[in-house]
Amino acid sequence: MKSLQGLLDKVTDRSAVIGIYGLGYVGLPLMLRFIEVGFRVIGVDVDEAKVAALREGRSYIEHIPSGALSTALANGFEPTTDFSRTAEADALIICVPTPLNSYREPDLSYVLDTMNAIAPHLRAGQLVSLESTTYPGTTEEELKPRIEARGFKVGEDVFLCFSPEREDPGNPDFITRTIPKVCGGQTSACLKAGLAVYGQVIDRVVSVSSTKAAEMTKLLENIHRAVNIGLVNEMKIIADRMDIDIHEVIRAAATKPFGFVPYYPGPGLGGHCIPIDPFYLTWKARQYGVHTRFIELAGEINSAMPEWVVGKVAEALNDRSKSIKGSRILVLGIAYKKNVDDMRESPAVEMMEMLARRGGVLDYSDPHVPVFPKMREHRFDLTSVALTPQNVAGYDAVLLATNHDAFDYGMLLRYAPLIIDTRGVFLERATNVVKA
Repeated sequence: MKSLQGLLDKVTDRSAVIGIYGLGYVGLPLMLRFIEVGFRVIGVDVDEAKVAALREGRSYIEHIPSGALSTALANGFEPTTDFSRTAEADALIICVPTPLNSYREPDLSYVLDTMNAIAPHLRAGQLVSLESTTYPGTTEEELKPRIEARGFKVGEDVFLCFSPEREDPGNPDFITRTIPKVCGGQTSACLKAGLAVYGQVIDRVVSVSSTKAAEMTKLLENIHRAVNIGLVNEMKIIADRMDIDIHEVIRAAATKPFGFVPYYPGPGLGGHCIPIDPFYLTWKARQYGVHTRFIELAGEINSAMPEWVVGKVAEALNDRSKSIKGSRILVLGIAYKKNVDDMRESPAVEMMEMLARRGGVLDYSDPHVPVFPKMREHRFDLTSVALTPQNVAGYDAVLLATNHDAFDYGMLLRYAPLIIDTRGVFLERATNVVKA
């Protein structure tokens, strides 16, 4: 197969050009890895401001240093908004968002718009790989027809695979190279092409039998977490009613060397994966007459957590003869998880809106998010306040939403009149700490 062998030869001698579509939390680390081993990378994004920043070597993601981008630019990284550059690339890797619409149904507009923009510039001998999390069947049902509508035969002229992203921002134990990569091809030739490309930059590439299997793999990974977090969040509510510290219970249970994996409760799910991905499967499953009751129940529990926490804030203030209305409340951490600047689907922001609607006077402190960003659904004109004893003592309540390592928890415990701890940071019981 001439097209396949030509692609494989270019990949082997690293003369292949890599095209990455979507220069965010997934696309940028992948770009850096391809550059690191000697490939030239064309990065395409529709956000002109992001592309302009990248051209200047300025990072807009905290854990990606600007120095790394400057080095990448010097070694063959070309950021652009021009989709016609697609014709120059040999491997086209799509890393765009897959959110939910207002009805909590899959929104594939970013994927389809990207594929439609790529399609006119396709040529024989290219690999198209989708990394965006989606429901089983997307690659085959949506991408394959768009490629073949241009006159190409998938598996002979153009090669198509699905290889889900597994980035974990802020996790120091794993980097792009060391996280095993799942890959499924539309045909055996497609799989061979995908394994060849990813094998250049990832230590271990795991092949599966189809793009559908690869798509389902990613959903299982995230649904596994969502369901177990839903379980432990429900256990938290039960334990709270019984005046039991669920975090103490989890720590004790985790000493069992078999048959138990610790998951930890919180104020709700955040990030681009766990709150969203389960709904991709529940939506698709309905087409097969399957009602995903277990998954949806976990979703209901997790979605209710911000409101439950706000209820705990109200109770704690009430016990001190105060109400949310008029109380000064400091929210600690507004990123969706600790030690990152990523605010996608952050439950902290949802709780801020609930507290504001009830008349709370809000501030926040987050060393990773110095200015509250412009968001499509949430708007606060706030900047991060400094955590000093004097500042902390002036609030009626401190809501610990995200447990960044940078916070001085000893100082908080000493000076805050009231702390609502949603992350189990404060191990010992204290009169000014309420577990939520």
